[in-house]
Amino acid sequence: MTRSVTPSTEHEVDYLVIGGGSAGCVLAARLSEDPNCRVLLIEAGGGGRSPLVQVPLGAAATVPGYAHNWNFSTTPQPHLNHRQTFQPRGRGLGGSSAINAMIYTRGHPKDYDDWASQGLTDFRWEQMLPWFIRNESNQRGASDAHGDSGPLGVDDIRYHNPVVETFHRAAAGAGYRLNSDFNQDDQEGVGRYQVTQRNGLRCSAARAYLFPAMSRSNLTVITNSHAFELAFDAGRASGAWIQTGNGPLRRFTARREVIVCAGAFQSPQLLMLSGIGPGEHLQALGIETRVNSPDVGQNLQDHLDYISAWRSPSPHLIGYGLTGIGRVAAALPNFLLRRRGIITSNVAESGGFLKSSPDLGRPDIQLHFLVALADDHNRKLHYGQGFSLHACALNPHSRGFVRLTDRHPLTPPLINPRYLSDERDLATLLAGVKLSRDIVMRPELSALRGKPMYIEDHACDAALIESIRARAESIYHPVGTCRMGIDDRAVVDARFRVKGVAGLRVVDASVMPTLISGNTNAPTQVLAERAADWIRRGE
Repeated sequence: MTRSVTPSTEHEVDYLVIGGGSAGCVLAARLSEDPNCRVLLIEAGGGGRSPLVQVPLGAAATVPGYAHNWNFSTTPQPHLNHRQTFQPRGRGLGGSSAINAMIYTRGHPKDYDDWASQGLTDFRWEQMLPWFIRNESNQRGASDAHGDSGPLGVDDIRYHNPVVETFHRAAAGAGYRLNSDFNQDDQEGVGRYQVTQRNGLRCSAARAYLFPAMSRSNLTVITNSHAFELAFDAGRASGAWIQTGNGPLRRFTARREVIVCAGAFQSPQLLMLSGIGPGEHLQALGIETRVNSPDVGQNLQDHLDYISAWRSPSPHLIGYGLTGIGRVAAALPNFLLRRRGIITSNVAESGGFLKSSPDLGRPDIQLHFLVALADDHNRKLHYGQGFSLHACALNPHSRGFVRLTDRHPLTPPLINPRYLSDERDLATLLAGVKLSRDIVMRPELSALRGKPMYIEDHACDAALIESIRARAESIYHPVGTCRMGIDDRAVVDARFRVKGVAGLRVVDASVMPTLISGNTNAPTQVLAERAADWIRRGE
């Protein structure tokens, strides 16, 4: 495709960053630290300052809602009873860091050493750790594993729900060690998560990096603007065609580089719309192939998650109904005056990393303990109180893909994670579900454990498998669709440069060759930190 739009010097910058999510916010802020270059950040969503974004408990509304969320869906999944699963992605400055559960984890050190073993030697753990330290400002202070002066606020949750302590006692009774820091030394165990908050408010990537930088004269941020297609001159990426609102297309020109940070679904979509991708697929849609890159959109990986939930008589839980609403209302003054209390809760206050077999070298199961009932990403509400326990398989073998649905830039991409297409993933997830339910069946939780929500307490394996196929969903960690590597089929190289095109990089979770063992937001920000450093050094 070629668009007849004349470039304007008014829209000429040094670096054009497309996507104001976790990676884009980091890049725009870091690159604009150089006063001698002009940076333009384009974001399709809004400004990321809504109270629903800033207030931690607001995540209960942003994940199922539309105002801050792309609300994607997958194709029907054969191994999940042909269901289309929900795929929330943040829409607005901060991206998914503006709607997630704020859990701060880095993954396991061996995840990064695995990348290094594939030839990505600059990503081994000993080289990644200093960047994680630089990224964070941890409430607990500086140490050999944590930083206290980085942009990203990392705090202990300001409200300690007593139900969480009971869950911890049950986990200890089941033989699991209590772990106060999943990001130092050994990841294994059960404990409270630290969260990306500062002073009781969400610390999205926008709040951490971008908002403090927006007063710089060399940084421009344009929201509610959608990138339709990349622009090229003499084989080099030179900008993009952008539509703001319902206005006309405008061409923005980048003198140095175009950096795509649109996420695991939309980065490959934009590349393919621009003629970079599997040639056969592009030709079938009438898109001229600029670079035949067969792996664009391939290698999609995600954490499939199963929720067990129980009703509970505990008054400390968050719920829908007179009791729950009254409790939140009563906590409002404490939140407004002191930024404390239950409104600072991320709901998923605790969790853990467990091994489905003691022979494993690292945990392969992650738990999230929620002080509320959870059903269908909070799109189905249940009256009353309860608690939920998630279990997901950390290192899936199944691989899916992203494709274009059609050639129109505003059409959502076709997303097919192919969940459980590798039978090993079902075995691991089943083991994780059983481990999680064994903890809840402990006597320590008997006084809090009421009627199970979805399946009986002592269900057999066959019944659990049936329930997994009927109810398992994403826990929102898609990666891999613009895979980084040193092999010929990799989409980007070890500096995130798109192969076959000069002046173009992809920097976001889509470049991860394999999924890390935990929540993906902090690692995505660190990848962007490294990219910014390499770009500024001309690498």
